[in-house]
Amino acid sequence: MMFTFVYAGWESTANDSRVFLDAITRSKNKFPLPKEGEYYVVDSGFPCTMGFLPPFRGERYHLQEYHGRGRQPRGPKELFNYRHSSPRNVIESCFGVLKARFQILKMMPPYKQSRQPLIVIACCTLHNFIRKWAQNDVMFTQWEEEEQEIEDEEASTSGSNNSIDLSDEAAIAMAAYRN
Repeated sequence: MMFTFVYAGWESTANDSRVFLDAITRSKNKFPLPKEGEYYVVDSGFPCTMGFLPPFRGERYHLQEYHGRGRQPRGPKELFNYRHSSPRNVIESCFGVLKARFQILKMMPPYKQSRQPLIVIACCTLHNFIRKWAQNDVMFTQWEEEEQEIEDEEASTSGSNNSIDLSDEAAIAMAAYRN
């Protein structure tokens, strides 16, 4: 439950996919692109392209939907989505711990716009430090035991692309990998 990349500075109303695409397409950001054969788990609003693996749309997805009698995944797409939701749950927990520990992130005071990203980066750095050096931290333990509500965001995939392949061929290749 640690952050590998922090891209702070956008307004909180910015669409997640817009921020994500900006982060991965600008070479100056040095986004750690996945190596061949590896991928990032993303939500259904993001494109299925090399290195980025979304769930199937139109299929059950959330862990809560699979609890109870007779609610096991039906078919390979639901099984994939069920397995996909577990790492997504870890991601949501990571953000939950961050916001619970650093209340300033829930309602950022009116500091200068240039200072606010530094606060976010500092909080993420401290989060990673605590995770690394306090293995039995109460907050991490508590959040690891809970299933988080995962919200999917429909994404817009428009914009320029300098560092990843968002072509139809890449989408077909990643979809074949997922299938």
